[in-house]
Amino acid sequence: MSRIAPRIHTDPAQITRLEALLPQLRGETQVQLTLHDGRRLLGTVAVQPTLQQYRNDAGDEGSNGQLRLDDLDSPVQQHHVWLDEIASIRELPPTAP
Repeated sequence: MSRIAPRIHTDPAQITRLEALLPQLRGETQVQLTLHDGRRLLGTVAVQPTLQQYRNDAGDEGSNGQLRLDDLDSPVQQHHVWLDEIASIRELPPTAP
């Protein structure tokens, strides 16, 4: 994973918002994500993400994190989503085997 992020956050309120997403993104949980740009993604959380330190293009350091979401309809397709792109998370009911 790259140590460069498109956006980093140093504001405590924004970091708290990102941290609040983490318990909703447990590994193997099926979720619907709504992103700030209006896109919706359905998938299975591969591994619970963590908040990490990154640098931006200018070299400034701050927090963000990346989520790997395996597409619900096509699990071989993976979505890599920056945590700060997530507007809301809805947990989906488990599907029968």
